[in-house]
Amino acid sequence: MVIVTGATGHIGNVLVRELLASGIAVQTLVLPDDDKRPLAGLNVDTIYGDVTDHESLKSAFVGADIVFHLAGIVTIMPGMTTVLERVNVGGLRNVIEACRACGVRRLIYTSSIHAVAEPPHGTVIDESQPFAPDRVLGDYARSKARATLLLLDEIRKGGLDAVICCPTGVIGPWDFGISNIGQLIIDFASGYLKSYVSGAYDFVDVRDVARGLIRAAEKGQSGHHYILSGTQVQVPELMQELALNTGYPAPSYRIPAVIARAAGVFASVYYRLIGRKPVFTAYSIDVLRSNSLVSSARAHQELGFTSRPWQESIRDHIEWFRVEGMLPARR
Repeated sequence: MVIVTGATGHIGNVLVRELLASGIAVQTLVLPDDDKRPLAGLNVDTIYGDVTDHESLKSAFVGADIVFHLAGIVTIMPGMTTVLERVNVGGLRNVIEACRACGVRRLIYTSSIHAVAEPPHGTVIDESQPFAPDRVLGDYARSKARATLLLLDEIRKGGLDAVICCPTGVIGPWDFGISNIGQLIIDFASGYLKSYVSGAYDFVDVRDVARGLIRAAEKGQSGHHYILSGTQVQVPELMQELALNTGYPAPSYRIPAVIARAAGVFASVYYRLIGRKPVFTAYSIDVLRSNSLVSSARAHQELGFTSRPWQESIRDHIEWFRVEGMLPARR
């Protein structure tokens, strides 16, 4: 039996779809108040539980062969240290303990490229860089780095077979919860984006990440981590691709990054006040200016991981939003 935590998330629900397509029986662990739309119509057994509740995990993991742990909080907002520590770090600790208690054969943990220490611009980011909480950007990245170091330490203690995967920026369909890039697409289509900031980011298709996780379960070496990356995309390229697929013009005004970052500090407060998913914060500006030259060579060689053209992913992401009625009318 395979269990997927965080099954209603973007990667989670696509992973469930890929597992089912391979003929694998899946049991999903979801919070009682999770949006059930991502799993609607899928032939899965659902258990309600919480990664912060150790006992609920022990009940859920009985008889499990493989656990894919994806449950966690992803945010670009500041001031989230306490909840990130409780869910992303404490939740993984509980998952590890439940896996040991229930005799789970293999744990596949979805970490993040942001948990990896960033080398200087021009240096390729690969598995040779360490996980270092004091050398990453933002609260989210620090929580994922701490969690990954926790898992590596538990693997070294013995008795735990686990593999770690580090996706880059995930794009693609079945984005029910509207990811950060999904919100960017919606804001673009709505006419909210009047300007842009120079920078770049590595994007990878959610379907390729899901298949990479399955390959990690099948072929990954215990204690190894694998970067699942796609293509480094410059912001102007992304804007032009969004324009091509939405039929709306790309913003032509470029804001200097220093000014944009200063404004991003106040933008975080604004997003909280209006209760809207953020796209533009000081952290997001820092990420766009950071080194995003990433290699997934190890995953290619050891897992057979491949990634499709990012333009295809953007097109499919937008078309999925359109079919679901999630692209608003232009303002």
